[in-house]
Amino acid sequence: MKKIISWFFGLVLVLLILLAFFTLWRKSQAKTTIYETESAEVTDIVKKTVATGSIVPRKEVEVKPKVTGVLAKLTAQPGDVVKEGAPLGTIKIVPDAMQINQAEAGVRSAQIAFDGAKRELDRNEELAKKGVVADAELQKFRTEFAMRKQELASSGSSLQLVKEGATRGQGKESTLIVTATVGGTIIDVPVKEGNSVIQANNFNPGTTVAVIADMSDIIFEGRVDESEVGKIKEGLNLQIKVGAIENEKLEGTLEYIAPKGKLIDGAIQFEIKAKVRPGKDSKIRANYSANADIVLAEKKQVLAIREALVQYDKEQPFVEIETTPQTFVRKDIKLGLSDGIKVEVLDNGVSKSDKIKIPDNAGPANPMMGSGGPGGGKKPGGPPKK
Repeated sequence: MKKIISWFFGLVLVLLILLAFFTLWRKSQAKTTIYETESAEVTDIVKKTVATGSIVPRKEVEVKPKVTGVLAKLTAQPGDVVKEGAPLGTIKIVPDAMQINQAEAGVRSAQIAFDGAKRELDRNEELAKKGVVADAELQKFRTEFAMRKQELASSGSSLQLVKEGATRGQGKESTLIVTATVGGTIIDVPVKEGNSVIQANNFNPGTTVAVIADMSDIIFEGRVDESEVGKIKEGLNLQIKVGAIENEKLEGTLEYIAPKGKLIDGAIQFEIKAKVRPGKDSKIRANYSANADIVLAEKKQVLAIREALVQYDKEQPFVEIETTPQTFVRKDIKLGLSDGIKVEVLDNGVSKSDKIKIPDNAGPANPMMGSGGPGGGKKPGGPPKK
C-alpha cells in the first residue's frame, strides 16, 4: 500500500514538472503578428477652432417711460413686430404730495407777484395819461408785468405737470403713452400692468418697459481661449451650429476680436463677434446657445492620410509602405495642412494605391480611409513580421 502511494505522488510530481516546462516553453515562443494597412485618399481638410457663445441681435433698444407712475395699460407683447412710434403702454400718474405742495406754493407766490405788478402797471398808466410819468418809465412797469405773467403761467404748468404728467401745450400723448423709439421685434417685456415705473434721470437708469431688436441683423457673440486667439483674425469664415436647430449650420464672418481678455472659470478668454447669415427658412430667436467652428485654413480635394499613421524619427515624418505581404519599407514624407485627424501629404510622398502600415499605437482603422483589413495595428497569428 505504501508503495502505491509513493508511486502516485511520484507520478503527480513528474506531471507537475512537465507542465511547468511546457508552460515555460510556450512563453518562450515568439508571437507572430499581422499588421493591418490603410491607403491614402483624396479629401477636404479643414483646420478650425471652436468658440462657444450665443446668437443675439446686433442692436437692442430698451424703451423707458418719460414720466414716473404706474403702468396702467400694457399693449406690448414679446414677439410683436412694431414700427417706430407705436404705443406700447399707458402710464397713470401718482402725484407726490411734497411735489404738489411745492408746485402749489410756487403758483401762489407767482400769483402774488403778478397781482402786485398789475396794480403798479394800472397806477402808472393813469399817471402817464396825466403826464406825470414818462413813457420810458411806463415801459419798465409793462415789462415787469409781462415777466410776472409768464412766471404765473410757468408755475401753473409745473403744477399741472406734477398732477397729470403733461401740460396743455404738450398733450398727454407725449408723456403718458409709452411709444416704441425704434422699429423691430419686441424680444422682452420685463414689467406687468400695475407695476410702478420710473423715468430715467441722472441718478436712475429708469424702468425698462420693453426691449426692441432688429432680428434681421443678428450676430454670434462668443469666447475663445487665449491659446487660440492668436490663430484667428477678422474676416475668417465661421460655421455656426445652433443647439436648438437640428441638422442646420449657419454661415458667418468674424468681425471683432476683443483687444483685452477676461478671466472666466480660471482661464483667460477673449470675446469675439461675427455677422450671421441665416437661411431663408431659419427661425432664429435671441440668445440661442451656439458653437462656432472658425475656419483657420482649408484645402479642397488633396491627398491625405490618417495622422496616426505618421511616425517620426528625429522630427522627420515617415510612413511604412507594404511591398510584399507583411513586408514594409520606410518612406520619408512631407506633411501639409492637418485638422488633427487627417494630414495632407505633399510632393507625391504616397499614392492612393500604397498600403500604409498601421502602427501599434495608431488605433482602429478609419472607416473613411481605404483599409487593408477590418482592424488596426497588429493582431496575433499568421507569418512572422519581416
